[in-house]
Amino acid sequence: MSSQFPEARPRRLRRNPQLRNLFQETEFTLNDLVLPIFVEEEIDDFVPITSMPGVRRIPESKLAGEIERYARAGIKSVMTFGVSHHLDGSGSDTWNENGLVSRMARICKDAVPEMIVMSDTCFCEYTDHGHCGVIHAGEVDNDKTLINLGRQAVAAARAGADVIAPSAAMDGQVQAIRRALDEAGFSQTSIMAYSTKFASALYGPFREAGGSALKGDRKSYQMNPMNRREAVRESLLDEQEGADALMVKPAGAYLDIIRDIREASRLPLAAYQVSGEYAMIKFGAAAGAIDEDRVVRESLGAIKRAGADLIFTYFAMDLALSGI
Repeated sequence: MSSQFPEARPRRLRRNPQLRNLFQETEFTLNDLVLPIFVEEEIDDFVPITSMPGVRRIPESKLAGEIERYARAGIKSVMTFGVSHHLDGSGSDTWNENGLVSRMARICKDAVPEMIVMSDTCFCEYTDHGHCGVIHAGEVDNDKTLINLGRQAVAAARAGADVIAPSAAMDGQVQAIRRALDEAGFSQTSIMAYSTKFASALYGPFREAGGSALKGDRKSYQMNPMNRREAVRESLLDEQEGADALMVKPAGAYLDIIRDIREASRLPLAAYQVSGEYAMIKFGAAAGAIDEDRVVRESLGAIKRAGADLIFTYFAMDLALSGI
């Protein structure tokens, strides 16, 4: 045995904070984070979301002020979700140029023109049945829904949205939206595809946040959480259809998928730390079981380390206010 045993001493680079910081491999900044927000029409005050402590529905009348507040804190990008009071079977308010989707985009861009506004492109918050598309013969009709996704995307782009983010999980949705945008003269508007979106139990708090009317589930169009090869295939299909960036949703339980897609594609890759992931950290911290700030940073670091370029997280504003 060598007198120098052990010969490898990795602890040398960990012995003080300065060395640990110098040799840290993975970092994230506010440039990497997108803040999802919920905007409700026809209300006067903020509505706390009990299953997501610290998150509130924003009254449309106060949206401009909130966007200005986010920008002052250093937030660079938001994803808008609408809580509509005008529901029907197809979600037609989403392609109304004076509907909530369009109004949110206009308000955000008018308030802070440099804020990147991503428009969630789906129908679940705008239909009276809570599904992500048109119901025909008891099922979501994929191809009828594609037509409406194109209409919604064009309306959002016309209102100023920088990024269209289709989350309806319909086959061919990226190609349909790209074609609709191009034909309407929005060839420079980008598409951030929810390219691998699982039918996850971790979306539970989002249903309260968005006021979903859903009865049943979305397993016939969102992905089986147990499928790894299919997950990669879904993202590569969206890349072939013209997506400018890809996304995995949820994030924390799917780090293997993030890594798989990072290795299979050169497109920018996002991951969405969803409402259930947020709630688990919040409630765990409230119970005294974990240190919230450290767990938030560790969880986001893991998502970056797995290969994500961007992270959608409800913790973005907390991190901005803390100076990250």
